[in-house]
Amino acid sequence: MKRSTVGTLLGVAIVVGGMFLLMTSGQTANRCRVCVTYRGKSNCATAAGQTEPQARQGAQTTACGLLASGMDESIACGRLAPDSVQCRTR
Repeated sequence: MKRSTVGTLLGVAIVVGGMFLLMTSGQTANRCRVCVTYRGKSNCATAAGQTEPQARQGAQTTACGLLASGMDESIACGRLAPDSVQCRTR
């Protein structure tokens, strides 16, 4: 399988998993939308968490999952400062 195909499948799995967690976590109080740019490509994602830092991290991880291919790139993307962060409390 091509490396790009594996990266795409991994990104889709992360997004689906994030959506599942979002829909099943009724007690979450914070929701954040994070936009990141990695290697010239941009992506935004939304996640929820019991605390704002949890929600921010989840959103950035999901956004990076679609931009990076492989674990090394995912870690590097996750360490970048986001382009924008919008959080709200339910």
